[in-house]
Order: sequence, then structure tokens, then C-alpha cells
Amino acid sequence: MAVRKDPPRVYNFVISLVESGSTSALAQSVVVGGFSECSGLEMQLKTEDYEEGGSNGTVLHFPKRINWSNLRFKRGAALSDELWRWHYGFVEGRGKRRDGTITLLDDARKPVAVWQFRRGLPVKWTGPALNATQNQVAIEELEIAHEGLRMELV
Repeated sequence: MAVRKDPPRVYNFVISLVESGSTSALAQSVVVGGFSECSGLEMQLKTEDYEEGGSNGTVLHFPKRINWSNLRFKRGAALSDELWRWHYGFVEGRGKRRDGTITLLDDARKPVAVWQFRRGLPVKWTGPALNATQNQVAIEELEIAHEGLRMELV
């Protein structure tokens, strides 16, 4: 009888960051996990359309550049100020880009897939929406522009 292998669930993931350009084996990866949501794992190939004369039944498509979507991370606020300090470092003129990994885990917490982005730049930080009449968790969001994404199945 065949064993069915279910796809991994989307709630089990870890995110870590390291300073871009770190070639040292001792470069310390900072796990900034505990996120409730990660989105923006996408890329789009732009094309140039060419309408060939005499061929009215088709439009030819030629590849141009890849556009990478910004990554968006959401998590409970006030657990750590690591993301705030990284973003605010650019406000003060001392910020450094970071490379990062997003690791999807199975139910046994073993890696299933890894997405690596390079030269991440924190372009937007959003604090929690505070409302005394609601009973929700305070959520902060960080949006990261980057210069490339790679995926690897483990």
C-alpha cells in the first residue's frame, strides 16, 4: 500500500537574517522568528510583446527582467525591537542590508523548503493599530525589498 505524503502546512516557518556580504563562517544568523504571517514569495517575468506583421493570430512574447515582490512579515509587537532597530538604522544613516532565509518546516519541525533572499532592505515598518475597544493581539509588520530570491527543497 502506498504511503500518502501530504504537503506541509503553512503555519510552521522560521525567518532568519544575516548581514549582507558576510563571508565569515562565524557570521551570526539572527532568528527573528515567531511571525504569524509571511507573504510576498513571488517573482514575475516581464515580457516584451511583438506583433509580427502578417501573423495576425498571435503575439510573440520575449523575456525581459524579473520583478521581485517585497516580502512582508507580520508578528506580535513588543516581543523584540530587532526589526525596528534594523529599519531605524537606515533613518539614522547607519543601516546595513541583510540576507535572509525563510524556512518552511514540517510537523516534526524539519526543514521542507528554504527561500533565500539577498540584499534585503527594510522599506516599511508598520506598528500595531491600537484600539481600546478590541481584544486582538498587537501586530507589527515589516516590508523588505530585496535583489533576488532562490528556492530549494530540502
